[in-house]
Amino acid sequence: MVFLEDASGSAGVDFDERFRNKTYHVPSLFPKTEVSQNDNNSSLLKSLTVCGANSGQPPPPTPHVAAIAVLTTQKSHTCDTFAFPPPPPGDRRRIGPRPCPVCYVPVEQAIASMPSSPSPSPVLGHLTYFREENPIKIEPHGGSDFGGYPSLKQRNDSFNIKESMTVHCGFVKGCRPGHQTGFDIDAADLVELEQFHDVIVASAIFGNYDIIQQPKNISDTARKNIPFYMFVDEETEAYLKNSSLLDNNKRVGLWRIIVVHSNPYTDARRNGKVPKLLLHRLFPNVRFSLWIDGKLQLVVDPYQILERFLWRQNATFAISRHYTRFDVFEEAEANKAGGKYDNASIDYQIDFYKKEGLTPYSASKLPITSGRPMPCVYECVFGMCLQLKINFFFNRVFADVPEGCVIIREHIPITNLFTCLWFNEIDRFTSRDQLSFSTVRDKIMAKVNWTINMFLDCERRNIVVQAYHRDLLEQRTRLAGSISHPPSRPPPPLPLVRNNNPAVRTPAKKNPIRRGRGDKKSGARRHRKVAAGNRDHILV
Repeated sequence: MVFLEDASGSAGVDFDERFRNKTYHVPSLFPKTEVSQNDNNSSLLKSLTVCGANSGQPPPPTPHVAAIAVLTTQKSHTCDTFAFPPPPPGDRRRIGPRPCPVCYVPVEQAIASMPSSPSPSPVLGHLTYFREENPIKIEPHGGSDFGGYPSLKQRNDSFNIKESMTVHCGFVKGCRPGHQTGFDIDAADLVELEQFHDVIVASAIFGNYDIIQQPKNISDTARKNIPFYMFVDEETEAYLKNSSLLDNNKRVGLWRIIVVHSNPYTDARRNGKVPKLLLHRLFPNVRFSLWIDGKLQLVVDPYQILERFLWRQNATFAISRHYTRFDVFEEAEANKAGGKYDNASIDYQIDFYKKEGLTPYSASKLPITSGRPMPCVYECVFGMCLQLKINFFFNRVFADVPEGCVIIREHIPITNLFTCLWFNEIDRFTSRDQLSFSTVRDKIMAKVNWTINMFLDCERRNIVVQAYHRDLLEQRTRLAGSISHPPSRPPPPLPLVRNNNPAVRTPAKKNPIRRGRGDKKSGARRHRKVAAGNRDHILV
């Protein structure tokens, strides 16, 4: 049997009643009516519930946004005259990809450009989610108690976009994510997650895997109106308490800490995919979100990021391309070589996608929709441009492999469906989200007029600074203590200065120090060796 929730009925429940005395009573919120459903692939009758999505109108603009919108009278866009500068000269001492200049408007102008109403969601207007009290695995591959065990037919049907859809999207054991779902959150924190916000910033650290990075260059308006949420497990919480980093208000600097109990997976990285892709379920009353991985430090104001990568582009979802790889097959081989996941599981996933029609990346996947050509020199290693099947990049170019550590999105039904189905692929196959991204994207784009803004990786490196994972930092510390002389230090990140256009954030250039032959220091280490597998973790 399937039980269908009357979403309009639950939407009328008063918020204060839902969380009276810091308690949350799920059954009282979701009246159900019985309907029938037949699954031709299932010989076992399953009891399901359909959980409603928040599809109502957003709250009215907050006072600070309305005031700025009235006061700001820009006749032309600040970045209209921005010209992409010539590439810097090659520098073999500068290892790894570099950031490139990005033009941002002032924070006040960015806020004024925020859409007053939700963007259209093509075809899909109403999205609901399956609930299974006792998920049962009926097919040999894929699924979990947390995400459910959708049959292959259900999985394929979920890509057939219709006006109203019901899909698996995690949290199958409860209609309120965070309450008895295997990804449990304290009642007081659930109240916090229910609040209305135009914009939030979110991140996560599970398994005490990273060190919390404090955002920089955040405006006073953003500090006042944009909450920063960091999801952690009990292990990470214990470290924060023992290190005296967590204050009495559950904060570490700008981050509000949300503790997750009863993690659904044994793999900390897979647990991190839950808030990363299912933010719309954890925050049902949020319009826009910015996700950054736990190892990253945000160095640009969130309003400016949203204006640059969503609002200015009329996009609803933005993610950067991988800095070296476009092809899923190449990404799979790189994952196997790096020991990211067991090879058999990776091979099974890729073979499955090949049977569905996945082909290697080619120039035919390069729609030139807008923008000017950008030299690929910024996607460089050792200062030399890599030949990545094409010689020029454009503002809105597709690649089959994203650099998924930054996700910028508007919470509307079509983007919510995309991340639900992306998560389902991760739950069915490996946790390497870069392998399944293009399959989900292309299947949805084949059905509806919707696209993703895949911006340059060098632009991503302009908005975040990438740090080492905790295990690498500890390894370096141990290595430093085991040798008698000080180890060579990695080159510091380039300081950021502004060029003639005050809106453009540009890496500064340093004049090289020239020495004569007699000035060269004996024994100086002129080159820093870096293991190939660790180049992704170099500070940029």
